[in-house]
Amino acid sequence: MEQERDNKGIFLSIDWVTILLYVILIVWGWFSVCGACYDFNHPDLFSWETNSGKQIVWGGTSLVLATVLMLIEKRFYDTAAYVIYGAMMILLAVTIVIAPDTKGSRSWLPIGGGQKIQPAEFAKFAVALALGKLMDEYGFSIRKTKDIGKAIAMILLPMILIIAQKETGSALVYFAFFLMLYREGMTGSLLFSGFACVVYFVVGMKYSQDYITDMPVSIGEFTVLLLAMIFTISMVWIYCHNLLAVKIMAITCAGGTLLAMLFSIFVIPFDVCYVMLGLCLLMIGYIIVLAIYTRLIRYGLIALFAIVSTAFYYMTDTLFQRLDDHQRIRIEVLLGMKDDPRGAGYNVNQAKIAIGSGGLLGKGFLNGTQTKLRYVPEQHTDFIFCTVGEEEGFVGSAGVLIVYLLFIWRLIAVAERQTDRMGRVYGYCVLSIFLFHLFINVGMVLGLTPVIGIPLPFFSYGGSSLWGFTLLLFIFLRMDAERNLKKR
Repeated sequence: MEQERDNKGIFLSIDWVTILLYVILIVWGWFSVCGACYDFNHPDLFSWETNSGKQIVWGGTSLVLATVLMLIEKRFYDTAAYVIYGAMMILLAVTIVIAPDTKGSRSWLPIGGGQKIQPAEFAKFAVALALGKLMDEYGFSIRKTKDIGKAIAMILLPMILIIAQKETGSALVYFAFFLMLYREGMTGSLLFSGFACVVYFVVGMKYSQDYITDMPVSIGEFTVLLLAMIFTISMVWIYCHNLLAVKIMAITCAGGTLLAMLFSIFVIPFDVCYVMLGLCLLMIGYIIVLAIYTRLIRYGLIALFAIVSTAFYYMTDTLFQRLDDHQRIRIEVLLGMKDDPRGAGYNVNQAKIAIGSGGLLGKGFLNGTQTKLRYVPEQHTDFIFCTVGEEEGFVGSAGVLIVYLLFIWRLIAVAERQTDRMGRVYGYCVLSIFLFHLFINVGMVLGLTPVIGIPLPFFSYGGSSLWGFTLLLFIFLRMDAERNLKKR
């Protein structure tokens, strides 16, 4: 009788709104796959010979998987979290060795019948479970260096294994977990440091060959060093509240830079960046002295930020050259350093044409000319959103984004109402993964983010991604359904 009451309680506690949005996205995604894959030689949309027919199978099995997941109690995940994580890490490592080469990567395992699965898609829920288990342990504090180090190591390990599979795009998705760490109390300075590195990379690369008028000074290097000074001084002001130190550093850096520029313009032209680098080193030394004198670790961390900022910029070119040729070209095209409409920029250029050709209301279901003639490569997987734009127009594209917005908003609401930390941590991991996939996928189709090859949740063709997202979501919904049950 007690078990029956629990089952009734779980049924009433299930978040049906999220499930409804999930079903809407899957069904809408299937129609998009139909539009992207329709072949006049195989007009039957339900045939196993077509991708649309296979997607029905993936969708149906995902619903079965969702039902099974809703029957598994939360305490199973609590008990087996580390075991699942360890098993997935072993699978990722084994995949590097036994997976066949597929378009330059070794990330797909054949399962028979010509079908393959990608373990990287399933590792996401394992990492989320392990993080939830770790952060729910007694005494865990995200402010402790040891504890936050364990959490970050859990995130970085699968990233390293997936990069070893030469699947960089899937590895980058794991950075989304840092959004959860921020929600749980991780200092915002770490996220800001990541943001600063991105700014240094973009500005430094894009303007490295541009020079200030009448001066042998690279605009990229000058701007990055100037930003490093501004960011460092601002952090001393915000985190240490030492106005005197801020004034000393600001006057020294600004005055030294200005004098160097005037000397270069009116006396002897030279690279002012050498002086700016010296000023950065002088500023770092001053902050280290403050750290020793005041014994405040904040000064030490700010000095570390300044050191890493300076070193990162001068390592940027080396890191950039270590990327594969196609990755470097994609970044150069994105930053406007190269114009390659027939090469690396072809996918994005054709996707923009397809979306723009849809107009306000679109061309109608199965009437997209760009997609029917296969002008957009990978239009049924990574570039599925261009099919939505062409066939459904601005209205349809906006509708898809609105449904995703409601879905994300609902996940936030469900995560916030969890009664234990494991549920909340896992919920924000799920939210972060979906948000990252949505932002990057739509962004790369529109030419706003680099093309890194990640699917659009519930829309892109494929069983691995659909099952992976279903696992992520319905484990969370089962956790949420138990929030009102009394512990036995």
